Amino acid sequence: MFDRYVYKFINYLQIEKNASGHTVTNYKIDLREFSESIKDKPIEQITHLDVRLFLARMKERNFARRSVARKMACLRSFFKFLYREGYIKANPSVSLSTPKIEKKLPLFLSIDDAVKLLESPDPSDDTGLRDRAILETLYSTGIRVGELVGLNKEDIDFISGVLKVRGKGKKERLVPIGDKALRTIRAYFERIGVSDINEKKPVFINKSKRRVSDRAVRRIVHKYIHKTSLNENISPHSLRHSFATHMLDRGADLRSVQELLGHANLSTTQIYTHVTTERLRSIYDKVHPRA
Repeated sequence: MFDRYVYKFINYLQIEKNASGHTVTNYKIDLREFSESIKDKPIEQITHLDVRLFLARMKERNFARRSVARKMACLRSFFKFLYREGYIKANPSVSLSTPKIEKKLPLFLSIDDAVKLLESPDPSDDTGLRDRAILETLYSTGIRVGELVGLNKEDIDFISGVLKVRGKGKKERLVPIGDKALRTIRAYFERIGVSDINEKKPVFINKSKRRVSDRAVRRIVHKYIHKTSLNENISPHSLRHSFATHMLDRGADLRSVQELLGHANLSTTQIYTHVTTERLRSIYDKVHPRA
């Protein structure tokens, strides 16, 4: 019986909310765990105590606060949907309080290290040229890895210097891309014999002529991180963090960076102000005679 309501909720997420596949997968896992916790209890008999007990067990099993918060968000969304659709008469999740999550400052590269990483692939090699184009695009635009692998040739406007990017929830946005990245992509196209740049085919392909995967891009980044002896904790997302941090350091306003990153809420982008503030504080402590 519970599965029937989960099915309706997942359909709602996919069709009406355009939720990402990642969110849908995680919510399915969370709801399956909750279903096991309530042991076939009818949906209309579930109370706030059942929800609290489930979350308490997560904490007892030493789940990270971020994981507990996600499960809580899932249950809130699930029961809000059931209540709105009239499947239940009371929302058992309405009194839940979200655990405070410590915000980790994002890991980013210095400008010198970013340049070192971008220039590490060998452009005389076909694979090396593709890899350089991938790294240049990630740093030049700040797009997510999933957005990068989803790019088609028709999404690149070489004249205006913008990309059409499909972000979370299938939302489209236009993102500027720098000349160096565009030149590298054009060189890559010429190398692999692309004749039509307006076709609906992937920008970045593997040796089988298929679209590169998220996992492949992560392997590519780690390959050159290792080659350049940079911080091993640097990931493809660190190039996105570097993009945002360097933009703010050079005078970009927060709203503009929010638009470029495709963040729905400004609060998500504000983490980068903490990064720049920490950097300024470090500089102040080093150079001010009375610091």
